[in-house]
Amino acid sequence: MKLDILAFGAHPDDVELGCAGTILKEISLGKTVGIVDLTRGELGTRGSAEIRNQEANAAAKILGVSVRENLEMRDGFFVNDEKHQLEIIKMIRKYQPEIVLCNAIDDRHIDHGKGSKLVSDACFLSGLRKIETTVDGESQDAWRPKLVYHYIQWKNIAPDFVVDITGFTDKKIESILAYRSQFYDANSKEPESPITSKNFFESLNYRSQDLGRLVGVDYAEGFTVERYLAVNSLGDLI
Repeated sequence: MKLDILAFGAHPDDVELGCAGTILKEISLGKTVGIVDLTRGELGTRGSAEIRNQEANAAAKILGVSVRENLEMRDGFFVNDEKHQLEIIKMIRKYQPEIVLCNAIDDRHIDHGKGSKLVSDACFLSGLRKIETTVDGESQDAWRPKLVYHYIQWKNIAPDFVVDITGFTDKKIESILAYRSQFYDANSKEPESPITSKNFFESLNYRSQDLGRLVGVDYAEGFTVERYLAVNSLGDLI
Protein backbone atom coordinates (compact mmCIF):
# COMPACT_ATOMS: atom_id res chain seq x y z
CA MET A 1 0.00 0.00 0.00
CA LYS A 2 1.48 3.33 -1.07
CA LEU A 3 0.54 6.24 1.18
CA ASP A 4 0.66 9.96 0.56
CA ILE A 5 1.51 10.76 4.18
CA LEU A 6 3.04 8.64 6.95
CA ALA A 7 2.90 10.06 10.47
CA PHE A 8 5.26 8.75 13.15
CA GLY A 9 4.84 9.19 16.89
CA ALA A 10 7.11 8.10 19.72
CA HIS A 11 4.00 7.13 21.67
CA PRO A 12 0.39 6.35 20.83
CA ASP A 13 -1.43 9.72 21.11
CA ASP A 14 1.55 11.84 19.93
CA VAL A 15 0.17 12.04 16.40
CA GLU A 16 -3.35 12.84 17.57
CA LEU A 17 -2.14 15.60 19.86
CA GLY A 18 0.30 17.09 17.35
CA CYS A 19 -1.31 16.85 13.94
CA ALA A 20 -4.70 15.12 13.98
CA GLY A 21 -6.39 18.15 12.45
CA THR A 22 -3.97 18.16 9.53
CA ILE A 23 -4.43 14.43 9.00
CA LEU A 24 -8.22 14.79 9.01
CA LYS A 25 -8.02 17.64 6.51
CA GLU A 26 -5.66 15.78 4.17
CA ILE A 27 -7.86 12.68 4.22
CA SER A 28 -10.87 14.87 3.39
CA LEU A 29 -8.90 16.06 0.34
CA GLY A 30 -8.42 12.49 -0.85
CA LYS A 31 -4.96 11.80 0.56
CA THR A 32 -4.07 8.41 2.04
CA VAL A 33 -2.51 8.56 5.50
CA GLY A 34 -0.98 6.01 7.86
CA ILE A 35 0.38 6.13 11.40
CA VAL A 36 3.37 4.30 12.89
CA ASP A 37 3.84 4.39 16.67
CA LEU A 38 7.39 3.67 17.83
CA THR A 39 6.48 2.39 21.31
CA ARG A 40 3.44 1.09 23.15
CA GLY A 41 3.65 3.86 25.73
CA GLU A 42 4.17 1.31 28.48
CA LEU A 43 5.81 3.83 30.82
CA GLY A 44 2.81 6.15 30.80
CA THR A 45 1.63 7.26 34.25
CA ARG A 46 -1.90 6.03 33.66
CA GLY A 47 -3.30 2.93 32.01
CA SER A 48 -1.22 0.16 30.43
CA ALA A 49 0.26 -0.82 27.08
CA GLU A 50 -2.76 -3.01 26.41
CA ILE A 51 -5.15 -0.14 27.10
CA ARG A 52 -3.10 2.21 24.94
CA ASN A 53 -3.28 -0.28 22.08
CA GLN A 54 -7.07 -0.36 22.29
CA GLU A 55 -7.21 3.42 22.47
CA ALA A 56 -4.86 3.82 19.51
CA ASN A 57 -7.02 1.54 17.37
CA ALA A 58 -10.13 3.50 18.34
CA ALA A 59 -8.42 6.79 17.50
CA ALA A 60 -7.29 5.43 14.12
CA LYS A 61 -10.90 4.63 13.23
CA ILE A 62 -12.01 8.13 14.20
CA LEU A 63 -9.28 9.68 12.04
CA GLY A 64 -9.97 7.35 9.13
CA VAL A 65 -6.33 6.46 8.49
CA SER A 66 -5.58 3.61 6.11
CA VAL A 67 -3.20 1.76 8.43
CA ARG A 68 -1.68 1.97 11.90
CA GLU A 69 1.32 -0.05 13.07
CA ASN A 70 3.34 -0.22 16.28
CA LEU A 71 7.06 -1.04 16.19
CA GLU A 72 7.12 -1.96 19.92
CA MET A 73 10.36 -0.17 20.67
CA ARG A 74 11.13 0.32 24.38
CA ASP A 75 9.31 3.33 25.76
CA GLY A 76 11.87 5.70 27.26
CA PHE A 77 14.86 3.63 26.18
CA PHE A 78 14.88 3.37 22.38
CA VAL A 79 17.91 4.96 20.76
CA ASN A 80 18.90 6.35 17.39
CA ASP A 81 21.09 3.50 16.19
CA GLU A 82 21.30 1.17 13.19
CA LYS A 83 18.87 -1.37 14.62
CA HIS A 84 16.14 1.17 15.22
CA GLN A 85 16.82 3.10 12.01
CA LEU A 86 16.34 -0.09 9.99
CA GLU A 87 12.92 -0.64 11.55
CA ILE A 88 11.86 2.84 10.47
CA ILE A 89 13.39 2.36 7.02
CA LYS A 90 11.30 -0.75 6.53
CA MET A 91 8.13 1.24 7.24
CA ILE A 92 9.14 4.04 4.88
CA ARG A 93 9.94 1.62 2.08
CA LYS A 94 6.80 -0.39 2.77
CA TYR A 95 4.45 2.58 2.44
CA GLN A 96 6.54 4.90 0.21
CA PRO A 97 5.09 8.17 1.55
CA GLU A 98 5.70 11.48 -0.19
CA ILE A 99 5.48 13.27 3.16
CA VAL A 100 6.55 12.14 6.63
CA LEU A 101 5.26 13.79 9.80
CA CYS A 102 7.16 13.17 13.03
CA ASN A 103 7.72 14.34 16.57
CA ALA A 104 8.82 17.79 17.69
CA ILE A 105 12.55 18.41 17.31
CA ASP A 106 12.81 19.29 21.02
CA ASP A 107 10.30 18.69 23.79
CA ARG A 108 9.66 18.03 27.47
CA HIS A 109 9.52 14.25 26.98
CA ILE A 110 12.93 12.93 25.93
CA ASP A 111 11.37 10.37 23.57
CA HIS A 112 9.95 13.13 21.39
CA GLY A 113 13.28 14.66 20.43
CA LYS A 114 14.84 11.19 20.09
CA GLY A 115 11.97 9.99 17.93
CA SER A 116 12.17 13.11 15.80
CA LYS A 117 15.86 12.62 14.99
CA LEU A 118 15.50 8.84 14.57
CA VAL A 119 12.76 9.19 11.97
CA SER A 120 14.49 12.08 10.21
CA ASP A 121 17.75 10.14 9.89
CA ALA A 122 15.90 7.04 8.70
CA CYS A 123 14.13 9.07 6.00
CA PHE A 124 17.50 9.96 4.51
CA LEU A 125 18.99 6.48 4.89
CA SER A 126 15.92 4.90 3.33
CA GLY A 127 16.91 6.43 0.01
CA LEU A 128 20.30 4.71 -0.08
CA ARG A 129 20.14 1.72 -2.41
CA LYS A 130 23.01 -0.14 -0.77
CA ILE A 131 21.07 -0.44 2.49
CA GLU A 132 19.18 -3.69 1.99
CA THR A 133 15.95 -4.46 3.84
CA THR A 134 13.32 -7.15 3.55
CA VAL A 135 9.74 -7.46 4.79
CA ASP A 136 8.00 -10.84 4.80
CA GLY A 137 10.92 -12.29 2.85
CA GLU A 138 10.68 -9.75 0.03
CA SER A 139 13.41 -7.25 -0.77
CA GLN A 140 12.41 -3.60 -0.57
CA ASP A 141 13.23 -0.82 -3.00
CA ALA A 142 14.97 2.30 -1.76
CA TRP A 143 12.58 5.18 -1.06
CA ARG A 144 13.12 8.67 0.32
CA PRO A 145 10.19 10.91 1.24
CA LYS A 146 10.16 14.28 -0.47
CA LEU A 147 9.33 16.19 2.70
CA VAL A 148 9.78 15.73 6.46
CA TYR A 149 7.72 17.94 8.74
CA HIS A 150 7.83 18.06 12.55
CA TYR A 151 4.63 18.75 14.47
CA ILE A 152 4.65 20.81 17.67
CA GLN A 153 3.95 19.22 21.05
CA TRP A 154 4.48 20.42 24.62
CA LYS A 155 6.89 23.29 24.02
CA ASN A 156 5.78 26.40 22.17
CA ILE A 157 8.18 26.03 19.27
CA ALA A 158 7.80 28.74 16.64
CA PRO A 159 6.36 27.06 13.53
CA ASP A 160 7.84 27.45 10.07
CA PHE A 161 4.34 27.10 8.63
CA VAL A 162 0.83 26.38 9.85
CA VAL A 163 -2.07 24.39 8.41
CA ASP A 164 -5.61 25.76 8.60
CA ILE A 165 -7.61 23.05 10.40
CA THR A 166 -10.82 25.03 10.79
CA GLY A 167 -13.73 22.59 10.62
CA PHE A 168 -11.67 19.65 11.86
CA THR A 169 -11.08 20.54 15.50
CA ASP A 170 -14.09 18.69 16.90
CA LYS A 171 -13.00 15.46 15.22
CA LYS A 172 -9.42 16.05 16.38
CA ILE A 173 -10.58 16.33 19.99
CA GLU A 174 -12.70 13.21 19.53
CA SER A 175 -9.61 11.28 18.40
CA ILE A 176 -7.69 12.53 21.44
CA LEU A 177 -10.52 11.56 23.78
CA ALA A 178 -10.19 8.00 22.49
CA TYR A 179 -7.25 7.89 24.93
CA ARG A 180 -9.57 8.08 27.90
CA SER A 181 -7.02 6.65 30.32
CA GLN A 182 -4.47 9.38 29.55
CA PHE A 183 -6.15 12.75 29.92
CA TYR A 184 -8.25 14.86 32.26
CA ASP A 185 -10.90 12.94 34.17
CA ALA A 186 -12.29 14.53 37.32
CA ASN A 187 -13.33 11.11 38.60
CA SER A 188 -10.02 9.33 38.06
CA LYS A 189 -8.21 7.94 41.09
CA GLU A 190 -4.97 7.35 39.18
CA PRO A 191 -1.81 9.45 39.65
CA GLU A 192 -1.63 12.89 38.07
CA SER A 193 0.80 13.84 35.30
CA PRO A 194 1.38 17.00 33.23
CA ILE A 195 -1.04 15.81 30.55
CA THR A 196 -3.85 14.78 32.91
CA SER A 197 -4.62 18.34 34.01
CA LYS A 198 -7.68 20.27 32.87
CA ASN A 199 -5.36 23.07 31.82
CA PHE A 200 -3.50 20.81 29.39
CA PHE A 201 -6.70 19.56 27.81
CA GLU A 202 -8.04 23.09 27.37
CA SER A 203 -4.71 24.15 25.85
CA LEU A 204 -5.31 21.89 22.86
CA ASN A 205 -7.96 24.24 21.56
CA TYR A 206 -6.51 27.56 22.61
CA ARG A 207 -3.13 26.77 21.03
CA SER A 208 -4.88 25.96 17.75
CA GLN A 209 -6.92 29.13 18.08
CA ASP A 210 -3.82 31.22 18.73
CA LEU A 211 -1.95 29.81 15.74
CA GLY A 212 -5.06 30.36 13.65
CA ARG A 213 -5.38 33.94 14.89
CA LEU A 214 -1.89 34.73 13.68
CA VAL A 215 -2.75 33.79 10.09
CA GLY A 216 -6.36 34.93 9.97
CA VAL A 217 -8.20 31.61 10.39
CA ASP A 218 -10.07 30.06 13.31
CA TYR A 219 -7.78 27.10 14.05
CA ALA A 220 -4.35 25.94 12.86
CA GLU A 221 -1.59 23.43 13.60
CA GLY A 222 2.08 24.33 13.36
CA PHE A 223 5.06 22.49 11.88
CA THR A 224 8.80 22.99 11.56
CA VAL A 225 10.81 22.01 8.50
CA GLU A 226 14.25 20.60 7.73
CA ARG A 227 14.84 22.60 4.57
CA TYR A 228 13.64 25.92 3.26
CA LEU A 229 10.06 26.06 2.09
CA ALA A 230 9.95 26.87 -1.62
CA VAL A 231 7.36 28.50 -3.85
CA ASN A 232 6.81 28.24 -7.59
CA SER A 233 5.59 31.83 -7.51
CA LEU A 234 4.34 34.30 -4.95
CA GLY A 235 1.31 32.77 -3.24
CA ASP A 236 2.00 29.29 -4.64
CA LEU A 237 3.52 27.26 -1.83
CA ILE A 238 5.14 23.95 -2.76
